[in-house]
Amino acid sequence: MQDDGHKAVSYIVTGAHCAACISKIENAVRQYDSHVSARLNFSTGRLNVVFDGQDDIANDYARDIAGLGYGVHPVFEDKAEQEAERENRFLLLCLGVAGFAAGNLMLLSIGLWTTSIETMGHSTREFLHWISALIAIPTILFSGRPFFRSALGALKARQTNMDVPIAVALVLVSGMSLYETAYGGEHVYFDSAVMLIFFLLIGRYLDFRAKRTARGAATKLLDSFRGFATVVTGRSQKRVLISSLKPGMTVLVAAGERIAADGVVADGGSDVDMSLITGETMPQAAAAGDHVFAGTLNLSSSLTVRVEKETENTLLSDIVRMMELAEQGHAKYTRLADKAARLYTPFVHGFALIAFIVWWGMLGASWQVSAMTAITVLIITCPCALGLAVPVVQVLASSRLMQRGVYLKSGDALERMAGIDVAVFDKTGTLTTGRPSLVTQDVKRKELALAASLARHSKHPLSQAIVAAYEQKRNPRYRKVEDIKTVSGSGMAGQLDGAELRIGNRAFCGVGPKDGETGHMEIWMRHGDDDPVQFCFEDPLRPDAQAVIAALKQNNIRPVLLSGDRNDIVADVAAACGIETARGQQTPQDKYEYLERLKADGHCILMVGDGLNDAAVLAAANVSVAPSTAIDIAQNTADIVFTGSALQPVLDVYDTAQKTGMLVRQNFALAILYNIIAVPVAFAGFVTPLIAALAMSGSSLVVIANSFRLRLRA
Repeated sequence: MQDDGHKAVSYIVTGAHCAACISKIENAVRQYDSHVSARLNFSTGRLNVVFDGQDDIANDYARDIAGLGYGVHPVFEDKAEQEAERENRFLLLCLGVAGFAAGNLMLLSIGLWTTSIETMGHSTREFLHWISALIAIPTILFSGRPFFRSALGALKARQTNMDVPIAVALVLVSGMSLYETAYGGEHVYFDSAVMLIFFLLIGRYLDFRAKRTARGAATKLLDSFRGFATVVTGRSQKRVLISSLKPGMTVLVAAGERIAADGVVADGGSDVDMSLITGETMPQAAAAGDHVFAGTLNLSSSLTVRVEKETENTLLSDIVRMMELAEQGHAKYTRLADKAARLYTPFVHGFALIAFIVWWGMLGASWQVSAMTAITVLIITCPCALGLAVPVVQVLASSRLMQRGVYLKSGDALERMAGIDVAVFDKTGTLTTGRPSLVTQDVKRKELALAASLARHSKHPLSQAIVAAYEQKRNPRYRKVEDIKTVSGSGMAGQLDGAELRIGNRAFCGVGPKDGETGHMEIWMRHGDDDPVQFCFEDPLRPDAQAVIAALKQNNIRPVLLSGDRNDIVADVAAACGIETARGQQTPQDKYEYLERLKADGHCILMVGDGLNDAAVLAAANVSVAPSTAIDIAQNTADIVFTGSALQPVLDVYDTAQKTGMLVRQNFALAILYNIIAVPVAFAGFVTPLIAALAMSGSSLVVIANSFRLRLRA
């Protein structure tokens, strides 16, 4: 039940491959009531339905969707993941069998294409045809199942989808080839049918993997709510499911545990790793009265937290919902191949039927000749070139980028990347390295050695930076510090040479609030009665950040910096990089709303980020990029992941996207031009099925050769 009184239910729907599938599924739900809201997320496969009425009507929705030939599963049921794993293995097996068969058939076809019957002999040719049939028929029946099952399910429901014309083409091509083989004909093209299946399966598998990854990102994040929390009631404690937590309950969070729910600290003090929410590496002190959030990590001491929100209303859940809402927008981006296929399907099949009617009913030809002409039209317009137009370029582009440490996770990421005009960057871990480094120049070696001797016992990022700086010195020698203790939110202390040694914040080391203020991240050290020593740090920019921002500007792409860090720090980083538009102290909701405003103004947006606080905007952007150092949820949400310390891969992806888009458009133009010339010639009966098969294969080779120009540009 939602806050507005409406009821909501979600399903995982499998088998939806195009915009027509989405429309069909949503309309099947809306037919019950015009006020029912149904939205199918193409990326995640999640169907969200908001309705009024009895609860059992949700079962009717699921039954009707299944009746259309699609799979329907509960969102968090293991069966859905098991079904996805089975589908993954199934597609891989079909793809492997089709690829193996296509390679062997091409070897046989070379002999058939390049040798005349007089040279080869009738018996040898028939033998090779039967060998081809023995390879092709089982392959078509086995590897064509993804298309046959989908087409059959749609036809049973008196519907059509993209797989119906594919299945018809495969049946006709295979049937005609088998007929010709059985009666000793010359025109056998099993190789064309198997090649068609192979390349169509490549596209189908890439789409499946992208959708499964997107679905797994949100599910994995919400899986953190499946564990247990320690609820304190009076003097007793008990373990309860996190999903059962209610507002008002008191939860004990030990050091090293993740906080289970949004709430307020009731007792205790600790350092909390807020990087999932803010994206910043610096832990934040949490004391009584401070707000804490589900999914953040308690670092140093136990806390008692009073729960304020149920699991489904936490900030973490809100971020997931924003991700899914943003991903819904990606359904508007129809694959280029889908666009071409929707034009191809009615045209080709209608034209083939017209060819049969004209030759048989008007020209008086025999049904065999008429059928041969119709099949020739189907063969010569077989969508191999259309099917290759995108996948071949994608494979070559992926290979090119992989050599540079860039990995594409979405089939149409480059298509969307080519149209960007705004690039939004996070700061920490994106424009910067995310690893603080010591910048203080006047610290003596002895002072650094004292600080490092105590700091090496801490996992705090600034302590680790002190240790790293000391390790760079020649022959580092640590002193033995005794009686080490940590003071939550302040620092740590120990005994050295009979005096207390402290490192921590200003107050902990007895320093005034304005003394030595620099604006940098800082930590102080005090040994006994000696004067306190200040250590200043900065999160350095990636080495090529300035050059990358400048190159983006040259390409008329406006850079924007959005960060959860302080305004002054964000302004300094923006100035150093040459970014005019920068905003600090941005929450995940602030970032999301800013991107939505940009999109409403008609901008095409690239988002580069690495934290959970960036997950929603990574999903909301038209295309998103994350470094390999990003947390899992950011990497899973992003369309592209890059490795290394440089930011140059962002430019490499944009450059490759521009060239890839050009080649894809050229490939489609070549395929369309081929069909404009070939179809009328085939319709007129001037082309035999053999010539049609050669022409079809030739068009595919031209598309492949044009695609390989991408490597020449590398």
